[in-house]
Amino acid sequence: MRWGHTKAEVKGFGINYTVPFAHAYRVAKQLGIPHEQAIDHDVYHFARLGFDAYRVHVWDTEISDSLGNLLSNEHLRLFDYTLKKMKERGMKFIITPIAYWGNGWPEPDEKTPGFSRKYGKGPSLTNPDAIKAQETYLYQFLNHVNTYTGIAYKDDPDIIAFEISNEPHHNEAPQQVTGFINRMVAAMRRSGTCKPIFYNISHSIHLADAYFNANIQGGTFQWYPTGLGARHELRGNLLANVDEYTIPFANNPKFKKMAKIVYEFDAADVGRSYIYPAMAREFREAGLQVATHFSYDPTYMAYANTEYDTHYMNLVYAPQKALSLMIASEVFHRVPLYKDYGPYPANTSFDAFRVSYEQDLAEMVTDAKFIYTNHTTTTPPAVARLAQIAGFGNSPVVTYEGRGAYFLDRLEAGVWRLEVLPDAIWVRDPFGRNSLKKEVAVVNWRSWPMSINLPDLGDDYRIVPLNDGNTLSATVTGKRFTVAPGTYLLVRKGTTTQLTGNSRWRNLTLKEFAAPVSTVKRTYVLHRPVPEVSVGQPVSLSATVVTVNEPEAIELVVTETRSRPEVIRMDRSNGYTYTATLPERVVNEGFLRYYITVKENGGYRTYPSGLETRPSDWDFYDPQAYSMRVVPRTAPVYLFEAATDTDELVRPWTPGSGLMPTEGPGKAEVRLPVEKLVVPDPENRDGARTYDYSFRYNFAPKVDGRRQDLASMQRLVIQGRSLLDKPEKLQVALVTKEGSAYGGLLTLEPKTGDYTLPLKDLKPVKVVSLPRPYPSFLPYYFDKPASGSLDLSAIESLQFSIGPGLPQSERDGKHGVAISSVRLE
Repeated sequence: MRWGHTKAEVKGFGINYTVPFAHAYRVAKQLGIPHEQAIDHDVYHFARLGFDAYRVHVWDTEISDSLGNLLSNEHLRLFDYTLKKMKERGMKFIITPIAYWGNGWPEPDEKTPGFSRKYGKGPSLTNPDAIKAQETYLYQFLNHVNTYTGIAYKDDPDIIAFEISNEPHHNEAPQQVTGFINRMVAAMRRSGTCKPIFYNISHSIHLADAYFNANIQGGTFQWYPTGLGARHELRGNLLANVDEYTIPFANNPKFKKMAKIVYEFDAADVGRSYIYPAMAREFREAGLQVATHFSYDPTYMAYANTEYDTHYMNLVYAPQKALSLMIASEVFHRVPLYKDYGPYPANTSFDAFRVSYEQDLAEMVTDAKFIYTNHTTTTPPAVARLAQIAGFGNSPVVTYEGRGAYFLDRLEAGVWRLEVLPDAIWVRDPFGRNSLKKEVAVVNWRSWPMSINLPDLGDDYRIVPLNDGNTLSATVTGKRFTVAPGTYLLVRKGTTTQLTGNSRWRNLTLKEFAAPVSTVKRTYVLHRPVPEVSVGQPVSLSATVVTVNEPEAIELVVTETRSRPEVIRMDRSNGYTYTATLPERVVNEGFLRYYITVKENGGYRTYPSGLETRPSDWDFYDPQAYSMRVVPRTAPVYLFEAATDTDELVRPWTPGSGLMPTEGPGKAEVRLPVEKLVVPDPENRDGARTYDYSFRYNFAPKVDGRRQDLASMQRLVIQGRSLLDKPEKLQVALVTKEGSAYGGLLTLEPKTGDYTLPLKDLKPVKVVSLPRPYPSFLPYYFDKPASGSLDLSAIESLQFSIGPGLPQSERDGKHGVAISSVRLE
């Protein structure tokens, strides 16, 4: 796609967003939030993040009847309003008029009037009456005149393309599929539109030629490289999962002539900020021009993440992820189409960008722009020429202890606009089973010191609050001042400006600001004990402590000591983070139990329970405590225990699989029966068959307290058995944080026992992309050979595989294993 007036390549990056429809619409009504106000605030954030593209599958079931007639109702009006507000910010649109969905998710579907409810997705592709209804609907939809702009969708210059429908799953003959698509295209063309029309070609790819033979101008793709619906945050280095976006028919001459866009993508269930620019890099290498993330959480409901709990994206509540998406947008607008930066890990630095799993960092560094998602020590090459800064945490240019994003934009010489968002703290795993009654994140308005080191501002510059209601009176001493959430004008000493809060700059008004009020109503102590440590070693502990008011004191109280309880002061190291070190004298063999007490408003609360008491009280009765195992340095290091760790196994689901008790209290095994190693993929019938069933577990938190002991370990010991009445081959591998795997083969017998692999015998093996990515045609393996020998200090995951070493005669049979534990000794 090229722009008609300049012939320049079309480039766009942005989001999916759904407030006019379905669950998001209903929640706004339930919470008493005006839809228009919510849209205004979120669209401002899109502009703030530099997004210039919007895509959505319209819930046709809410705005059509069973015959396909377009209904003029509240949903359609709000959709018009959304487009109008985005147009004001300079955004472009790719609209998918048909979703084929009910409107319920995650709730039950309502009884909507549309044809999708009457027929469902499958019949809508074949039923003559359903097809006729879709023709009627598409024609009327494109002819609809936006209530707010007075422009029909077919003529709106900011709607750059239409995608006919969302994720059709065809199983018909190729000629029938081509005929169906052409009927849809013809209905749209009857409206008089000349815009490009796209069709999803990443589903049912055995029908690729049927798509290419249709009267469409482009194909749409999606990417979920970490699967969907893990029900918990995924840990570990997932850069290998986004190393390459491979399109099987990339060399088809008909495909090469088509425009290519990404209608949905996300690293689902990943809470970290390093991954999106790497995805954008691979999209550009594959020739994709526009990409839209799925899906931006409306701010009013982001506290609960109920719309799609496997996704989480919002500038206020997930600031680091949003900044990562901002950088990904820059990748799309800067990196040339088809540019190849090589395989991981060589491609972690590319063009002006860098991603780091270990630092949980993505950054863009040029002479003019400096954007980063976490603390960074990178110094821009020309600080004096910077015009845009966006970040989280500390950098050589800005230091800030708050937990919100901030933005600095140069308006004119010596004059900058500063925007600071309130602090966001995840108080629960946002990727679990969610409810509007359950907060997964809170927002706190708190003032923090900030230092800005820009030659264009110098020292002792003036700070002027801009947003409505902001009365902050701050004095800059040198380069340092105290700031609260809001927008500000920073003016160099001796400089005058005509700019005011009402001044327009690019697609923003200077005083604009949108953020929810503080939602912290109680104290949160977020702390995860180190499960196991070595005897006689000091142990560093940290906790995130969020309070309504500044805490007066925070103490760590160790109760399992040889004399009286040991009280250790926890000091604030940064923002809400408090740290303390347990001296080696209290780290004795056994179970080390401790509490964290918070003094606030003259009273005490003790955690993890939060009771209004403290361990030194005579009537202290709280039985709950944080606990860690203290063991000799020679003790085995357990990497996996089925009884406690099964829920976080990353595995394809199989019938009959799950955790089962075994003999003895607290003992269990995870059973994984596999009917077939290869199951035909209806979306990729002609794809290569890989005889493999793999699953993975990230054990990094379990061994953090024993890292110094790993070098002395000699053997990997698996306690388990075959589920069948015959031996079962199982490959077990250790995966490092760099993404390399070293493993070996075991033969498990039907009786539970210990099976040993000497560590010195482990060899490089293939890394399976887990969770399995979607679309399913993407590579099964990250097949880059490991370099060098196994470094035990770098291991973080276990990979189990049924398939390697199997003779041809056994591949098509049943398989299965049960695993109780895995340890190093």
